Amino acid sequence: MIYDVIIIGAGPAGLTAALYVLRANLRALIIEDPLVASQAAYAFIIENFPAFPGGISGIDLIKKLKEQVGYFGVEILPADVSGIKNSGQNSKQLWQVTANNRMYDTISVIVASGAVPKRLDIAGEREFIGRGVSYCAVCDGALFKDKNVVIAGGGDSAVEEALFLSRFAKKVSIVHRRDKLRAAKILQKRVFANDRIEIVWNSTIEQIMGGKTISGLRLRDVSTGALRDMDCQGLFVSIGKVPNTGFVKNALDIDKNGYIITGRGLNTSAHGVFACGDCRDTLFKQIVTACGDGAAAARSCVHYVDTMKGY
Repeated sequence: MIYDVIIIGAGPAGLTAALYVLRANLRALIIEDPLVASQAAYAFIIENFPAFPGGISGIDLIKKLKEQVGYFGVEILPADVSGIKNSGQNSKQLWQVTANNRMYDTISVIVASGAVPKRLDIAGEREFIGRGVSYCAVCDGALFKDKNVVIAGGGDSAVEEALFLSRFAKKVSIVHRRDKLRAAKILQKRVFANDRIEIVWNSTIEQIMGGKTISGLRLRDVSTGALRDMDCQGLFVSIGKVPNTGFVKNALDIDKNGYIITGRGLNTSAHGVFACGDCRDTLFKQIVTACGDGAAAARSCVHYVDTMKGY
């Protein structure tokens, strides 16, 4: 089977792209890595997505998007994509997507593979993953009931996770390397009013300590260089994301940070391949902007496929 388009990723960007290409009657396949969930799914409550007064959980939003896509009968394949390449077999210049050691032929590709959490890269981090180190408060927060936990970061995601963790933890400490948060003012207001949350300013985490599980952290004051230890049983890292683009590095142009470089129509450096969402560098990374990206990429993709088919 030759698909008109293969969409890599099933987050808001990929699922929105799917809606548009399916409504254009393109034969599509969505490939979703079963081990890498959409970042949106991690959100406890999403208050800034239109049409949901009072907010909606990330998991429920993704579920609704999949239900809407499912209305068109599209196949969603759970698989890990390891690469894409141009087959160069004929005038149609088909693309081949390799997933779970099987190749799928398609006229076009929409990459909506998102991003993965950035790590601190400090002593003890790798060893304690799953034993106190987590990158998703919504996933693991309930495991730390009545315990002391730390959030590394100072942006919207870090503050939102701190607020969520305060529902379970005895104490939540936000460790931030600056003297003010980068999060939205409304989120800062909520944090400052929460008596279970404290902020450790001008500090970085240098080392994670413990035995079978985490028992504490070593912090450094960025102003004085002084070290001190903090007791805690959990560390949640929320310092940004890394684009999930390793599988396209030999096929597409990417920038120094690993983001796919796109043009005005979200076209990439390769004809027939488009990119949308957090796998490309955008000024404002939000679910609503990812959906807009998906729609724009799909429009360009439909035009490309129609041209290749001679319509």
